[in-house]
Amino acid sequence: MGIKTAFSDQKVEVKVRSYYSIIWNRFKRNKISMLSLFTILFLIALAFIGPYLLPYDYKTMDFSALYQTPSLKHIMGTDDGGRDLFTLIVYGLRNALVVGFGAGLVELIIGVSVGAIAGFFGGKIDNFLMRFVDIMFALPSFLLSLVLVVVLGRSLFTILLAIGITGWAGMARLVRGQVLSIRQNEYIEAAKALGASNFDIVFRYVIPNSVGPIFVALSFNIPGAMIMESGLSLIGLGVLPPMPSWGGLIALGNRYILSYPHLILFPALSFAITILAFTFFGDGLRDAFDPKYGE
Repeated sequence: MGIKTAFSDQKVEVKVRSYYSIIWNRFKRNKISMLSLFTILFLIALAFIGPYLLPYDYKTMDFSALYQTPSLKHIMGTDDGGRDLFTLIVYGLRNALVVGFGAGLVELIIGVSVGAIAGFFGGKIDNFLMRFVDIMFALPSFLLSLVLVVVLGRSLFTILLAIGITGWAGMARLVRGQVLSIRQNEYIEAAKALGASNFDIVFRYVIPNSVGPIFVALSFNIPGAMIMESGLSLIGLGVLPPMPSWGGLIALGNRYILSYPHLILFPALSFAITILAFTFFGDGLRDAFDPKYGE
């Protein structure tokens, strides 16, 4: 954009950057967070493309290849059914990502809706909704998820639904706080003066201006849901066999930790790398949205 000065015919070039380009510039300066982002993208591609390229199937057992150690044929060895461990880990990764992102979406929808309505309208509505949020905080999330899975049945959808239903309270509190600080701004008053409905003001003006903290919270909720899913699988309430899950693979490896350590080493290492990648990505995102971080 060129600006003509009053004292010369020269133009001064002013570079105007969007808000999100500033966020991206802050984020990409964090090398660990960028590495975590590429790791997450690689894991997503591996989870959803890998099963179509792998030479083995997670359901097919080979009793002539039980407990094989890593080799060129089976790069991570085989399990107690002769199944390729790398194939099981890839399918377990896909299930973990589906649960993580699915539960995160459920938490996002419920938490943002409840928090935005409570913060915007205030009064009795705010008091009622936040007392309900307090009740949800008082209940142990893992135990409540366990009960819901038992009642609804063991499937990938019911697991992510149970985790999402029990984990939205933190998002609701965060969004409520953001809305309380935003609703008094002048552009909100201007929208009201122009006749905008409460629904339009909340979902077109208030929530979009709270997107930074919401994204940061979501980036931490996703690995939290993955840990919850692994915990359910660890106690035998995850997805039904023969569908693999990381919690189930770790539980299996724990039984043979002395005889066949590869059975727990590779699933545990894969799980740790994935959780750390999401955690460091969330840290970088939080710093990027923080004005104190600078440009």
